[in-house]
Amino acid sequence: MNVTADSVWENCLGFIRDNIQPQAFKTWFEPIRPVKLSNKALSIQVPSKFFYEWLEEHYVKLLKVALTRELGEGAKLVYVIKLENTYGNREPFTEKIPSTNRAQLGPQEMDVPVQSKNPELKNPFVIPGIRNIKIESQLNPNYNFDNFLEGDSNRLARSAGLAVANKPGGTSFNPLLIFGGVGLGKTHLAHAIGVEIKDKYPERTVLYISAEKFTQQYIESVKKNTRNDFIHFYQLIDVLIIDDVQFLSGKSGTQDVFFHIFNHLHQNGKQVVLTSDKAPVDMQDIEQRLLSRFKWGLSAELQNPDYETRISILKNKLYRDGVEMPEEIVEYVAKHIKSNIRELEGAIISLIAQSSFNKKDVTLDLAQQVVEKFVKNTKREVSIDYIQKVVSDYFEMDVATLQSKTRKRHIVQARQLAMFFAKKFTKASLASIGSQIGKRDHATVLHACKTVDNLAETDKQFRKYIEDLTKKLS
Repeated sequence: MNVTADSVWENCLGFIRDNIQPQAFKTWFEPIRPVKLSNKALSIQVPSKFFYEWLEEHYVKLLKVALTRELGEGAKLVYVIKLENTYGNREPFTEKIPSTNRAQLGPQEMDVPVQSKNPELKNPFVIPGIRNIKIESQLNPNYNFDNFLEGDSNRLARSAGLAVANKPGGTSFNPLLIFGGVGLGKTHLAHAIGVEIKDKYPERTVLYISAEKFTQQYIESVKKNTRNDFIHFYQLIDVLIIDDVQFLSGKSGTQDVFFHIFNHLHQNGKQVVLTSDKAPVDMQDIEQRLLSRFKWGLSAELQNPDYETRISILKNKLYRDGVEMPEEIVEYVAKHIKSNIRELEGAIISLIAQSSFNKKDVTLDLAQQVVEKFVKNTKREVSIDYIQKVVSDYFEMDVATLQSKTRKRHIVQARQLAMFFAKKFTKASLASIGSQIGKRDHATVLHACKTVDNLAETDKQFRKYIEDLTKKLS
């Protein structure tokens, strides 16, 4: 039998799959690709240095057992990491798996400790809301990891956030950019990272600030001719968390000053955490040199929570507030409010308020009234799932057929239209759209959108499809 990298890795995956949770397998092992087999050394490609570190931290023993079963004693595993737009023409990072639990640091792995140990930092730049003697973190302790529930929609971002909190400035995901639509938990996760760091490393200086406030402070410093003090103040921070970084769009002066602050912090092993409503590739009017730095670390997307996660969020909210509610009502709210977590929690708060103010029991009828008003008064954000359902119904097929691998022309066109409308009506990245519509990549989505644009100009029937579906989705 011909032993290849593919066959060895396939057998390893079979063993690994039997020994870990299905979701962990899907998250950490499905994205890995075997590259080559040389004697007893199997090379595997992982998507980022983050994956390498996570595998080494959590699954090194399992990997070693699986590989030894296939290749015998002396088997070695070599990681090949794609360094994307990051370090120029450097060779891909490779690291052999050792017999110990933790890999020795290779010559290209940077592990820089955060150096600031002085808790009594003097503030050279007086900023409203921050006392002059000691820098206040501006963190909200109610936003923590305990009440940031994990689900498929946020697993990567939450895992990365925890890793950063455990080792700020000492991981490869620096900066950590968390992006996603409104009300999906970006600010919550950013605060949770800061709160966890302050808990573990009380001597570190952590600062949370919105990009809007950062801009206002910078403008004030220019007016008062204290720009250098402003820069110096931010260079003293050990962990800088900036919320809604897309707000810097078009503000060249603020971008310039942030560029210098970012460089100083990064070079000195300090941690930067950013949130944004869109991925770096979709940001407009942000300087290229800043965008390239945003891509240095890890960009993790928060997506709309699935039904099971919405149920967990509601139950957790009720538990924290000490409120009991029938299961069918919780399920009803979770089923009908899908767009974001903020709306979901808002609806349950409205329901509790209606019940207590009017001294009524929480019934399904009351839940229907509250949800109906809530959904009606909220700008509906079309989800990718909803788009696929509408397109499938229009072409009289089920969603599974739409997502299938078939190359039949009418199914391909339906799939391309679903991708086109997902790009048009949602804020999801191309990669996210592709993964949700039949596990395609971002290039397929880009090609689909171009094809739809071309057919709209040349094919009258196809143009009618677009017009009909636009009315249904608007």
